[in-house]
Amino acid sequence: MAETGRIDISEVQVAYRDIDMHGYLHSHAYLAYAETALRQFWRHRPKIEEEPLFVVRKVECGYHRGLQLDDLARLTVRIDKIGGRSVGFNVLIEVGKELAADVEMTWMAADPESREPAPLPEEIRDWLYQFLP
Repeated sequence: MAETGRIDISEVQVAYRDIDMHGYLHSHAYLAYAETALRQFWRHRPKIEEEPLFVVRKVECGYHRGLQLDDLARLTVRIDKIGGRSVGFNVLIEVGKELAADVEMTWMAADPESREPAPLPEEIRDWLYQFLP
């Protein structure tokens, strides 16, 4: 996955290994692409001591147009919501100006040892606010 100079946008060219027998991107690959884009975005967060563990609580994908071999897809990470213990992301997957898929993910902050819900750290919350639409 290639970065574009913005931490919230990345690009990927659809590889042969991700194509199904009908010539379209496997459904699971949309989620893998979105998770990779989100991981690239997330690595720019402020580093804090005793950061909570972030666990996936919800994933939903809406398909709008099948991606095909060699399509150049642009993935845009957006913040959907910032809660007391969770953050919601929306990853748009586009080819040109056409929406191919949109992936919604909700991450919950959790205590690393007990895995119980934990407060979203203020430093991360403040950083995320700059990406709200």
